[in-house]
Amino acid sequence: MDAMEFFENSAGKWKSQRTTHHLPFRRAETGSSDIFVQTLPADGDKVVEICQIHEVDAKLTVGGAFVSWDGSMAWDKDNENHQGSTVFALIPNPETSRCGKLLRERGYAEIVPIAGNYEMDDENALVLITEYDTMSTIERFWFATENIRLRISTVQRFGGFNTSTFCVESRILESSQKEETQDSNQKQVLEKELGLAISGW
Repeated sequence: MDAMEFFENSAGKWKSQRTTHHLPFRRAETGSSDIFVQTLPADGDKVVEICQIHEVDAKLTVGGAFVSWDGSMAWDKDNENHQGSTVFALIPNPETSRCGKLLRERGYAEIVPIAGNYEMDDENALVLITEYDTMSTIERFWFATENIRLRISTVQRFGGFNTSTFCVESRILESSQKEETQDSNQKQVLEKELGLAISGW
């Protein structure tokens, strides 16, 4: 699998349940979000525009994705929200499509256009490494099943305030019967692979 195939497998609507560990405070915060992923062709207007923003030849891209999210976290204040969207463009290395540059309209940790590096590891997980002016991030995405995607991310701020986040993202299926199967599969995967005690399902 290359990164564009990973985006294609990620297309659709997802429900994300997350736990963020604020490491300096030794405290964890829970939250959730609705995520939408749409793949974009290499000659799509949004992908070409991102390449132009980063002053990269649009002929080098193999495509990208549009991602939007709407979420909340347990510690949110009344005026806080976690809504947004971004566009990705993939620029693979000449030698292999399994690694290269990832151009973003909006970064994970800072709301600015940013370019990072991506690679597919030996387990076909997508790993994103991004350096910002004030912090660095590492994100790893992988599929536990076709409809369950897992994500781990770490944010290391240069001032020492670091966070680590774990997300379970479940694809939103059309029929209620499929959703029941999805919930059952998710429980089995988490119990088997992550060793978590899940109650109330």
